[in-house]
Amino acid sequence: MNTMQETHVSDVKKAKVKELAELFKKKTVMVISVKGLPSAQFQDIKKKLRSKAKVQVIKKSLINFALNENKVEALNDLIPYVEDSTAMLFSDEDAFVISGILANEKSPAKAKAGMIAPFDIEVKAGPTELVPGPDISALSAVGLAPKVENGKIAVMKDKVILKEGKEVTEAVASIMAKLDIIPFEVGIDPVAAFMDGKVYADIVIDVDGAVADLEYDCGRAFAFAIDLGIVNAETLDTIIGKANAEEGILTRVITGEPEPEAVAEEAPAEEEKKEEVKEEKPVDASAGMASLFG
Repeated sequence: MNTMQETHVSDVKKAKVKELAELFKKKTVMVISVKGLPSAQFQDIKKKLRSKAKVQVIKKSLINFALNENKVEALNDLIPYVEDSTAMLFSDEDAFVISGILANEKSPAKAKAGMIAPFDIEVKAGPTELVPGPDISALSAVGLAPKVENGKIAVMKDKVILKEGKEVTEAVASIMAKLDIIPFEVGIDPVAAFMDGKVYADIVIDVDGAVADLEYDCGRAFAFAIDLGIVNAETLDTIIGKANAEEGILTRVITGEPEPEAVAEEAPAEEEKKEEVKEEKPVDASAGMASLFG
């Protein structure tokens, strides 16, 4: 049986399997999705990754064969993730580092039929650049309320034309293109990775979300450190400022000095009294003159 299988494997495939066997020794072996990715962009990303990773588009049958032939059994756990629209990435970098790099290499893309909406896609009410004609019917077909205003088509009400998770139809894709709505990003997406003897399936990095979470956690940690009086390069100035403020409060409590705000509030009252005195003097002088000539 093995002899019969051997006759179906060409020398080219044997050489490729041998090459893959060496690449499988890398720290990270990753299955990546290139579905819907234009060839020019794919080549551009490959060039940017050249110093950190090697990317190869290999037939699914050959990948499966190479994985089966590999002596590392855990690598076989990658087989279920290999599809016709996947490729392989090999790197000595950490899988999550590579995933973060790939997340930064996304670019806007127009909607195409078959794509899945990443969020609710809404058309806001207002004017468009479309002229009256067949587009009125096209807009109505996807649930919009069009009306002609000032020689152009306007949308009368906000409308979600595609719910999150729903598939883009030809009609919806056409309307989004006409209205210049670009809700998608395309790039290389990590599917699964083998690293340190284990397969990781959830390795998509949300860079913006991770930064937002980190900023929030740092803010809470900073406030906590101030409360505990933990002194370091980050907290020193704030702790000194807080200590000075508390010293001032304590001094006023001991000496009975008024709050700075109270002094500031009394000052205008004193000024008003002075103004009243100034205003009264001319009145008294006039009264005196009247009595002299009365």
